[in-house]
Order: sequence, then C-alpha cells, then structure tokens
Amino acid sequence: MCAKQWIPEGVGEFAVTLLKFTDIETSGEVHWNMSKNDSSCGCGKYELLQKINNPAQVQELSDEQLTQLAEELRQCIINTVSVGGGHLAPSLGVIELTLALFKCFNLDHDRLVWDVGHQAYAHKILTGRYNEFHTLRQKDGISGFPRMAENTYDHFGVGHSSTSISAALGMAVASDLEGDNRNCVAVIGDGSMTAGQAFEGLNQAGGMKRKMVVILNDNEMSISTNVGALSAFLSRKLSHPVMNRFKKDFESILKQIPKIGDDLAMYAKRGEDSFKSFFTPGMLFESLDFTYLGPIDGHNLNELVDVLEQVKKMDGPVLVHVLTKKGKGYTPAEDNPTYFHGVGSFEPETGRAKKFKGGLPSYTEVFGNTLCNLAEKDDKIVAITAAMPEGTGTDKFREQFPDRFVDVGICEQHAVTFAAGLATLGFKPAVAIYSTFLQRSYDQVVHDVCLQNLNVNFFLDRGGLVGADGATHHGVFDMSYMRHIPNLIFMAPKDEAELSRMVRTAIDFDGPAAVRYPRGVGIGAILEETPSTLEIGEGELLRDGFDGVVITVGSRVWPAVEAVEEIDEEYGKAVAVFNARFIKPLPEQQILELASRFKKILIVEENAKAGGFSSAVVELLVDNNAIDGHEIKRLGIPDEFIEHGTQLELRNELGIDTAGMKKAMVEMLGLD
Repeated sequence: MCAKQWIPEGVGEFAVTLLKFTDIETSGEVHWNMSKNDSSCGCGKYELLQKINNPAQVQELSDEQLTQLAEELRQCIINTVSVGGGHLAPSLGVIELTLALFKCFNLDHDRLVWDVGHQAYAHKILTGRYNEFHTLRQKDGISGFPRMAENTYDHFGVGHSSTSISAALGMAVASDLEGDNRNCVAVIGDGSMTAGQAFEGLNQAGGMKRKMVVILNDNEMSISTNVGALSAFLSRKLSHPVMNRFKKDFESILKQIPKIGDDLAMYAKRGEDSFKSFFTPGMLFESLDFTYLGPIDGHNLNELVDVLEQVKKMDGPVLVHVLTKKGKGYTPAEDNPTYFHGVGSFEPETGRAKKFKGGLPSYTEVFGNTLCNLAEKDDKIVAITAAMPEGTGTDKFREQFPDRFVDVGICEQHAVTFAAGLATLGFKPAVAIYSTFLQRSYDQVVHDVCLQNLNVNFFLDRGGLVGADGATHHGVFDMSYMRHIPNLIFMAPKDEAELSRMVRTAIDFDGPAAVRYPRGVGIGAILEETPSTLEIGEGELLRDGFDGVVITVGSRVWPAVEAVEEIDEEYGKAVAVFNARFIKPLPEQQILELASRFKKILIVEENAKAGGFSSAVVELLVDNNAIDGHEIKRLGIPDEFIEHGTQLELRNELGIDTAGMKKAMVEMLGLD
C-alpha cells in the first residue's frame, strides 16, 4: 500500500489534539504520501501511454491503436483517482473526444481551451505528464486543472466555468491579426453553457464571424440510435466543403432571379433551417450565426474524427454538439456520475469509498441541517444554490422543501439578483455558494443586495484554503471583498456549534448577512437543539492572559488556543485569545480594550492579509490612535496565489497553524 498515514482533511490542529482526549474518531479524506518517482502508486505501465510525450504522436496512431489508447487512459485515470481522489466521471466521459481532438488538430499551432478543466485528465496524460500523473492534486505535484505555467499545451488556465468560449474567441481574433490561421477550439459542457458568459461569448463570436470551433460536450442527454445516426449523417454531409460551396452558390443564383430572387433565397434558407431543427436542437446556435453540427456520438472515435476533419476546413464559427456519458467505461461512475464527479479515494474494483471510523459532521452538513431546522418553523426561508446542491449541503433542503429550493445552474450573478427579488417581498433567501464562486457575483452583491439593504443571506462554503483543488478554488479573498460593503454583516465561526448560531443570526438579521466557513469537519462541538442568535458585532474572550493577545476569527481560533496553551506549559507565559466572530462589524470596543491591556498583538486569519480581517483590526487601532507602543504581527495568506496541497500542509507552510502561531508569539515575547 502506498499510504504512510491517514490524515483527516479539514480537522483543525486543535481538534486533533482535543480528540486525543475523547473517544471521538475523526473522518475525512485520505491523503496519500506518494513519492513523485513512485510510479507503482500511480498509473502503472501501459504499452501506448508510456510512449506518448506530445499530441503529435497521437496523430500517428491507427484506429486500432486509438481504441487501445482510450482503454489505457481509462484504466490509468481510474487507478490514479482511486488513490488520491479527483474529478473522475467528467474525465472518463471525454476520452474519445480528447483523442479525436488530438488526432485532428495540431496543438503546437492550434489552440484548445477546456472549460472548467474537470475533464482534462486525458489531456494532461497525453501532453508529457504521464510519469507525473500519480502526483495529481498533491502538494508539489501536477494541478487538477489546466494551467499555462504547468505545460505549454495548457493553452489557457481554467477552474471556474463558462470562460472557454470567450478565451478561444480572443485567441481567434489574435490569430486573424497575426495572419497565422490557427484553429481555436473551446470545449464546454452543457452545465457550463447555462452561464451568461458562455452566451456572451457565443453572441460576440457569431457577430464577428471569426473562424473558431465550440465543442458542446453534452453529457446529460441519452443518445438515440436512430436520431443520433441521422444527425451524424447530416452533420458530416452538411459540413463538407463542397456542400458549403454549393449552398453559397445556390443562394447567389437564386438572388439573381428578377423580382423574386431574394424571396426564394429566404425560403430556401428557412427550409434548410426547418429541416435541421426537426432533427437537431441546433436552431438556437444557428440564430447566433454559428454553423451547428450534431448531435454526434461522443464515444464513436471514427465519427468524431470524420466530423472534426471537415470542421477544420469551414469558415466562421462552428458549434459541434457531442453527446457523451459521464463516467463512460467505469460502471460505478456511469451509475452515479454525481458522486464520481469529484470523488475521494475509493476501491477501483467496486467503486466503494474507502471507509473511515467515526464520522464527525462536516461544516457543510451542519449548515444544511441547521437551515432545514430553521425552515421547518419559518416558511419564508428559501434555499438557493448554483448547480451545487450536494456540495453546499442544500440537497437535504431540496428533499424537505422542494417548493422553496431553487438551483439556478452555473449562474452565480443571477442567483444573487434572483435572491434580491425574493427579499423584496419578505422572503429570506439563503444563497449557498462556495467562497471562490461568489467572486463572480461581486457587483450583484454590492448593487442589487447591499445598496438596497435587502435581507439576503450568503453562506460561503469552502472559506479559506480548500486543499487539492488549489489556487482556483481557495476561498481566501472573501473577507477582503465583502467587509468593505455597507449594510452587510459578515461572520466566521470557530466551530460547528458557532456556525449553527451564525446561520440563525444571519436569517434573523433584517438586512444583508454573510457567513463563511471552512471545508472539512469540525471539532465535535455539541450543537444546540435550537441555536441562539449572537449579539451583532460582539466577540468572545476565550482565554485571558497578561503577556500578549492573539486576535483571530473562524478556523484559526481553536489552533490559536492550542498554541497559547503550549506557550503557557513550556514558558509559563499567559497569552490571551480573542475570537472576534465578526469580520464586519468588528467588535470594536472589545478590541480597543484588549489593545489598552496588551502591547504584543498577533492577528491571524485564513484569508488574504491584503484588505482582510487583520487589515480591519489595524485600521481600527490606527483610527483610534491606539497603535503607538504596540508590537503587532499579522499572519495570513500572502500576496500570491497558493498552490494545491492538503489543508494541513498549506496551513503549516504559511505559518497559520498551531506551530506557526506559537512560533510567531514566542518570537514576539522574546522567548526563542
């Protein structure tokens, strides 16, 4: 076995210590400590895969070899993800599509953009990263998403959805300006296509009539044999250059007929549109001036290659509609694609998740359960999510209160303004969105909610460092981009019991409110049957002292307590710990009183230091002339993007764990 130890992801360092003195056992993700050179822990050895270092080599393979390569890719991805987790079902669903794209396009010259990047594992393996693939999503290993800094064939960095069409269009315009005739291809899923930016890109591309290709990877529709075959036939024939020239020439001839030519040309175009729309869903895209081709069987390599070869010769924007099955080739993932979309470690033979003893609830579960409990007594509560019911814990709310649950799809901007509309008529919308994704709705939070002082409640899951998904998913900016907005209150809990109280506080507050909480499990805090509300803008002194104070909030509170307890035990120094609870409004009077007592102040946050919680505390002290004579140190996220790794590894590296806080305070007290 490759693992050296089991580490419960998301359990705070203090929680681990606390649990040592109880009978509670932790649960969470397993993190495998694999050497980057230990290929036996990763893909193993495959006849074709180990020989391929760049996309050009794929073009040299026969049909039989491509089929073999598809199976090797599937097995490699399943084996690797079963060990360390990752986005399995999306990547299995596009293996044939990936091979067809590599077969038909020259990626040393052409450009390929994967939307979101959940489906890019085959792409990574075939672009020189086979020997590193077993380090996927591990610290100092390869990223789970395409990254320009990682590989020259990652033509655009992604991680959030619906950006591919806009990026590929920019590349197409640049290609035209340079005169180098590149093919620019965007691969976008049907989920990502629901977002407004995708249609903004389509609209602009159709209007500019630039040469580009959009592959719509539709993994929700089943493939009907008859309709699929007929559509594939129509797409191949209608995309042929001879057919395109014939249509243009025929239209020109019709228009030259005196008096009735224009009408005949119009009727001919309508006839073609009606015929295609009868068999295909392409009229939407045709209306945006895209040539629509499909639907195509996304697992038929020969069919895909045939169509893409024709597409390369076409002018203007083209959309190819490809039907795929998430988890293709792996029965457990086919049967449960939602679970295997982003999965932890599992048994590859059965698909069963690896078992852990115990089972503390995650912060996500605590939020979902609390919201359901409150909704039982308050029929004005409505839960809203953006295509993430399971990820945000609102799936239980959906089951209990289907009429008061809304999944808007990948449309975070719409979610916020939709919630604002609900609030105008007295409802209490609970908008549950990952911290990193709420960034997409900043203007709506400011303009549509806070400016109008509406009772919209934001619950920001994955606040802070998230682990293996890395820089695109770390929620380390929300304190900075939320705390300066007027009318908004903003909280962060130290544990799951405090989260429950904050959910109640937000719902009851008559105005905009936000709560951010971390990924992972809590410490096993006992929950109140009916959570009480908090006093707005009031923190708590968890431990008093004489020699210094740690002012912190959220996930860093209990590790701070552990740090000062160790200092007390080892050095006999008493350091206070203050849990602010509120990022906005700050517990101003309490902090100023602490500043009057302590000259050594350590401020800790799991957020960007620039404009974050520690900035707010320092601003308060400066504005009240309470900073002179103090030694103040801030710990948090530096002015850089943090790469992937486990939460424990990253917190340790950044010095915001128990050891880092202890070290900083020991230095401030002159004890080192």
